Amino acid sequence: MAAPALALEAVTKAYGRERAVDAVTLSLAPGERLALLGHNGAGKTTLLKLALGLTRPDGGGVATLGCAPGSRGWTAARRGIGFLPESVAFLGSMTGRETIRFYGRLKGVGREVCEEALAQVGLAEVAGRRVRTYSKGMRQRLGFAQAILGAPRLLVLDEPTGGLDPDSRCAFHATLATLAGRGTAIVLSSHVLTEVEAGTDRIAIMRAGRLAACGSAEELKRRAGLAVTIRVAVRPGGSARLAEALGGRPAERINDHAVEFRCSAGEKRALVERILGTGDAVEDIEILPPGLDAVYARFGGTQAEAEGAP
Repeated sequence: MAAPALALEAVTKAYGRERAVDAVTLSLAPGERLALLGHNGAGKTTLLKLALGLTRPDGGGVATLGCAPGSRGWTAARRGIGFLPESVAFLGSMTGRETIRFYGRLKGVGREVCEEALAQVGLAEVAGRRVRTYSKGMRQRLGFAQAILGAPRLLVLDEPTGGLDPDSRCAFHATLATLAGRGTAIVLSSHVLTEVEAGTDRIAIMRAGRLAACGSAEELKRRAGLAVTIRVAVRPGGSARLAEALGGRPAERINDHAVEFRCSAGEKRALVERILGTGDAVEDIEILPPGLDAVYARFGGTQAEAEGAP
C-alpha cells in the first residue's frame, strides 16, 4: 500500500490563546481528491499552510510526501508540491509565457513543459500578452498552470475557481480528474459546494479548528441523518386522495399540482409504496436526497453551532 501523500497526526496550531487548528488527524492517499470545507475562520487556510510547511505546528506531526516540513529532504520534497493560493499575484509587466517559464525554472522543468501547462489551461494563444491585460479568470488560470507544472505529486488549491466562467470550471475539474488518475493527490478548499460534491472523493468539514466530519458525500449524508424529500405531482383532486391514503401525514403543498413529503431514509421505500397505492391520483414522483449544503450546515455551519454538535 502506497504511503500517504499527506498525513496529519493530532496537529495543533495556536495564535495566542486561539487554536486555529485543534488536534486534527487526517491523511490523503496518492490519487485521492479531498475537499476541505468550513466557514471563514474554521481553520482551513492554517491547515493548508501546515501541509505546505509555511507555518509550523505547535503539537502533533505533519508528513508531506513522506517528509516533515523543514526537515532534511524537505527541499527535494517541496518540488513535488503544486500550490494555488486564494489570491494570485503576478508581475503585470511580464507576459504569461515569461511568468510560467520563471516558475518552471524554480521547479526545474523545461520550456516544453511550460508550454504544455499553458495549453492545458487554455492560455496558449494569449501567452505572449502582458499579465496586466489578463482578466481575473485568465490570471486564475495562469495560477493554475504554475501549480500543475512538473506533474506534482501533491496539489493544494485554495478557492481555485474564483473568477472562472462555466467552461473554464469544467475544464479545470477535467484536468483535476486527469491528474488524480495519474496519482496526484489533491486538496481543494472551496465554498462552491456543487463543484465539491461532483469533483472529489472525500470531504473534510472543519469547524472551530477541529475536524467535524470526514467521508464521501454519501457517507456524510447518511451520518447527518437528514430528511429525504419526496415530491409528488398529482392530478386534479389527487391531493385529497393522497392525504386520505396517507392518514393525514404532514405535507407541504407547492401548488395545485404538487405536494412534498419529508421522511427519513429508512421510511422512504414504504412511503413511496403507499403513495403509488393511490393509483391514478399520482402523475409522477421525484425523490430528492439532502444536498451537500444541508450536510455542511449540519456539521460545519450555523445548524451545527445551534445544536452544539461535536
